[in-house]
Amino acid sequence: MSDTAAGPVSKRVFIDKQSPKAYHALTETAEAVRAVAADAGLDRTLVELINLRVSQVNGCAYCLNVHTRAALRAGETTQRLGVLAAWRDTELFTARERAALALAEAATEPANAAVQESAYDEARQALTDDEISAAIWVAITINAFNRVSIMSKHPVRLIPQQ
Repeated sequence: MSDTAAGPVSKRVFIDKQSPKAYHALTETAEAVRAVAADAGLDRTLVELINLRVSQVNGCAYCLNVHTRAALRAGETTQRLGVLAAWRDTELFTARERAALALAEAATEPANAAVQESAYDEARQALTDDEISAAIWVAITINAFNRVSIMSKHPVRLIPQQ
């Protein structure tokens, strides 16, 4: 990596810019998933909690930055955002939220069949079939965006305090 007057130059290809048709298809999928989630009754804060938890598991700084701001705009609290990584160890999340977060984690790390079964068992107690489907689709979609941003090494820039 070489430096310029503007700072370090990345050797990564921004695949969203390099292949805009593919990225556009992904953004269209995200729009469809948002509509499915809304139709299923998943409120915006729960969708953002799923986006954030998946991004935490994947270590996607760019998506964590984007979705933290989105969660705050949707009315999520800083306390719950601060403990989201340890959601199982708190009483701050409802049974419905816990079920959706467990499903999101299972969709993000699908190789563990026991974790998947446990997540589904929990989901069956707290969510409808439409909510289960929507939560999984939200997790699948943010996983794809995480990979785009991680592989492109999208930068996180400081946002000035207002």
